[in-house]
Amino acid sequence: MTVAGQRRDRGALLHHLPFLLVMLVVAVAALRIGQYHWRQGTGLIGGALMLAGLLRAVLSDAKAGLLAIRGKPVDVLTYGALSVLILFIAFTITGGPLS
Repeated sequence: MTVAGQRRDRGALLHHLPFLLVMLVVAVAALRIGQYHWRQGTGLIGGALMLAGLLRAVLSDAKAGLLAIRGKPVDVLTYGALSVLILFIAFTITGGPLS
């Protein structure tokens, strides 16, 4: 593989880094939910969506990678609204996982 090909591959990987970072937080959230710490896990999912919205707001369309779905304003508002909704649910619902 040529040097230019290696740069292109590294550049393509860097474009997916924001999405991978968000998915890492979601994976930690899934682990916490699986350990019956569902409020912490749900809070982490809300935080992951907030992180996605922040990254989408500050990165260009090309650098946002898989976080870019629609236009930037729509993506930021959608990620933000979903984040607030999930965090609200995580902080207001009481009881155990199945109670």
